[in-house]
Amino acid sequence: MRSKFINDLISLFRVRMSHPYGSFSARVMHSRRRYGNRGEGSQSRGSQIERGGRTQGRGQGHPPWLRGKEIGLYYRDRVRAQAKERESRVIKLPPYVQERIERVLESSKGYYDKLYNNTDAKDMYDTLENKYVHIHDSLFKRKFMNIVSGNIQENLARALLVKSKLVRDADIDAKLLNEYTVKQSLQEYEKMMKFRLKLPSYQKKSEILELIRENQVVVISGETGCGKTTQVAQFILDDQIEQGNGSLTKIICTQPRRISAISVAERVAAERAEKLGKSVGFQIRLEKILPRDKGSILYCTTGMLLQFLQGDPALKEFSHIILDEIHERSTESDFILALLKLIIPKRPDLKVLLMSATLNSERFSQYYGGCPMIHIPGFTYPVEEFYLEDILMFTGFTFPAAPAIPQDYRKHTNKFKQVRQKRDEFHDVIDPYARQLIAEKKYPKQIIDQLRNPYSEMMSMELIEELIRYICRTKEPGAILVFLPGMMDIIKLNRMMLESGQYPQSQYIIYPLHSRMPTVDQKLIFSEPPHGIRKIIIATSIAETSITIEDVVYVIDCGKTKFGKFDVQKNIQTLEPEWVSVANAKQRRGRAGRVKPGVCYHLYSKAREMVLDQYPLPEMLRTRLEEVILQIKILQLGKARAFLASVMDPPDLKAIDLSLNLLGTLNALDNEEHLTPLGYHLAQLPLDPRTGKMLIWAALFSCVEPVFAIAASLSFKDAFYCPLGQEDQAREKKLELNMDQFSDHIALSEALRRFESSYRRGHASHFCRQYFLSFNTLKLLSEMKTQFAQHLCQMKFMETENPSDSNANKNSTNITLIKAIVCAGLYPNVAVIRRVTKNGTIAWTPEDGSVAVHPSSVNYKMQKFPSPFITYFTKQRSTAIFLHDTTCVTAPILLFAAPNMSIRKEKGNCFISLASSQNFMCDLRSAQLIQKLQEQLNNMLEYKITHPGTVSWNGFEGDLLNAIIELVCQKDEEMGFSDSNIQKFDEDIFDDD
Repeated sequence: MRSKFINDLISLFRVRMSHPYGSFSARVMHSRRRYGNRGEGSQSRGSQIERGGRTQGRGQGHPPWLRGKEIGLYYRDRVRAQAKERESRVIKLPPYVQERIERVLESSKGYYDKLYNNTDAKDMYDTLENKYVHIHDSLFKRKFMNIVSGNIQENLARALLVKSKLVRDADIDAKLLNEYTVKQSLQEYEKMMKFRLKLPSYQKKSEILELIRENQVVVISGETGCGKTTQVAQFILDDQIEQGNGSLTKIICTQPRRISAISVAERVAAERAEKLGKSVGFQIRLEKILPRDKGSILYCTTGMLLQFLQGDPALKEFSHIILDEIHERSTESDFILALLKLIIPKRPDLKVLLMSATLNSERFSQYYGGCPMIHIPGFTYPVEEFYLEDILMFTGFTFPAAPAIPQDYRKHTNKFKQVRQKRDEFHDVIDPYARQLIAEKKYPKQIIDQLRNPYSEMMSMELIEELIRYICRTKEPGAILVFLPGMMDIIKLNRMMLESGQYPQSQYIIYPLHSRMPTVDQKLIFSEPPHGIRKIIIATSIAETSITIEDVVYVIDCGKTKFGKFDVQKNIQTLEPEWVSVANAKQRRGRAGRVKPGVCYHLYSKAREMVLDQYPLPEMLRTRLEEVILQIKILQLGKARAFLASVMDPPDLKAIDLSLNLLGTLNALDNEEHLTPLGYHLAQLPLDPRTGKMLIWAALFSCVEPVFAIAASLSFKDAFYCPLGQEDQAREKKLELNMDQFSDHIALSEALRRFESSYRRGHASHFCRQYFLSFNTLKLLSEMKTQFAQHLCQMKFMETENPSDSNANKNSTNITLIKAIVCAGLYPNVAVIRRVTKNGTIAWTPEDGSVAVHPSSVNYKMQKFPSPFITYFTKQRSTAIFLHDTTCVTAPILLFAAPNMSIRKEKGNCFISLASSQNFMCDLRSAQLIQKLQEQLNNMLEYKITHPGTVSWNGFEGDLLNAIIELVCQKDEEMGFSDSNIQKFDEDIFDDD
């Protein structure tokens, strides 16, 4: 009797031989056809992406019918196929490109040695002087070495030796006093004085002046409407003129926003019966009307004061510094507060006034060693407040029924936990309050049921529009101010109102207000409408402080605001609507009741108000710190961690380290955290250092106009908008401007190029309507290009201040080069495209795994990409992790953009490794040539950065740059880097760590 083992063996043999694919080798071939070798499917890249399918890869098991040795042979064949497939995408330079690079490298030998002094000392940098001994002694070198080798105390000492313009001049004192005396008899001035005398701040005038005389630092807190912003600077100026000190007085007053600086300056000039440019002026980015040098007040943004500090660290040109609205806790104001603590001991004659809303003003006093405080009561008419429960009563509005948590959510998943957590938090707040209302019988049951609906705390545009209609129908004349979180919310409500037909132009005028709107549009909100027309302003938090719209009577507070935050643990930015703080809500309420009793409608319940945070989170705790760190370096404030530990609320050390690492990657800081020459230039530019790097490279590579347009759009905002109901048409127009380049950045550049061309022909308005673009935004972006050119010309990288100069635009039509420069600025922000699904393009980054391309991008649902790599400006978490402002780039562009590449050999193969973790298999000779070419580019960049000047295109510099341009313009296929299946390029081209 045969053993059970033998019987089983025979049965197994029969089963195998009866398999429809017959023999072992046939079955292996079948398994290859069916399963492939780590992603070698027979489908094309396009069809794979369209279906959103995943390739077979790491972790794919063998076919189930293989046994024993067959399994081993299957995996052997698969490994061989993988190796063969990898060999098919080895990077190798085409022969003609290789020959050109070899010629350039041959002629480069010793080239920069001739230009540098004492190059042998280049690697002997035990001191900073030795590190940069190779730089010619030049004006740039002296400035740069002063910055990197100095410190704030030495800098202040040097600045104090410079003679100030504020020296006593008896003739000017007499002239200013006479002018002030004559002015007091003017009818216009007397009329303004009658108004000023009624302000609460005027009642405190003598007390304020006494405190300023006796103390160097004073904190002034005041309620909305007290007049502190417009009056305090005037009190000081008039007092100094009367004391005969007009020639020693120049006051600077900072405002958090552009529109605030302009509107306050205009108001103060009017109160002084003057035009701007006499005793009062303003200065903001791109716009200024400066006052006289002595006996004057300058209103400016906080950022402008930082610019002044670079040239005048002791602030010797000013006698008084007034920091207004410091309770907003912007990064810039917190930075200046810390900096002034270093300056005031060296400038005992400098007076510093910190002006804040009443909330939390004690903290500022404590920060300055318990300096004195004075409080100014507000002057507003009574403001009646209503909450969501009241609004639902007035309007009869009902929310949609809230759905139950979907049954298909698995209870252990993060999605389920997040939804459940939000529901639980909502009911913890609302349910006790609902029970209280039931007991008090203040509201009917249907209102309480509406409050219990989770949708009641999701912002409803329909409810807001219904409330506006209710006010217009039932309330007396008066302007309505609506607070919304962001620009898209403003656009949505504005469009909803216009399309409703309920707001005819003969009865209503609607103004949107947003910080990124051009100043000319922002100023329209102050104009008084004709009799019988109600003004409706739809604004973000820009309208909370500093600006006063006199005729506002009704305020609608949605209760939400958008805060950009930086998640330190995940190294990602977030932008999500959040509940306002009590301080924000108080400011919003204060916008009503300026001219008569007002009303404030809060679109949240009284219960929600009770759990709001008291103050907003300081901006320095919720933002990236690269620009702050560059300011620390340019102002010689020492190590970033040490200085930032001295601010009111020090940021997380990890946030500081992340920003230091990025600045190191950009070559803006060296290993000892000193500014590099490139970092010195980047710190001079009013830009994010990544976009600043783009500007400098654009000037060197002579493609200024398109790159300046991209940098302006990234640093300010792009001009595209998406009207409701026309999303598809708007997307088609943006795709047209993208010109099949798979690039949002090219679309931004092309939009501005065509706008400027249309503007010259007088067709700009038609062009903007046709392509869903903002005329005013494009106009401002065009002006920013000119501003960039002025900076680059001052820095000697351009010959003229004209961004259209032909010498600066030799390569402006080379779109691949433009994409390469954008990638160089954004590096290491690189992702790998995996697939396109019905929900959009899915990519992969080593830090976050799967991420999504944002729906606003031209690459959102592209079906076929020319390369698997995509560079992006921002990675932001909202409803998902999204990549914003993306461009598809090739492998040669990545090799150009990476600041440092290394060559490693492994198991007989040669690999190029980049700083952002990508690995490329490469022909050894090609890898060596590319590395040497990169070294020569770095040499040239170092030389041009340290000896600022334009490129000589007829000599070696031109030959080198042209060789690089030829390299980056190679397509992936021409370099041997191609594959029919884009999905292969995910984890396997990244380092495991």
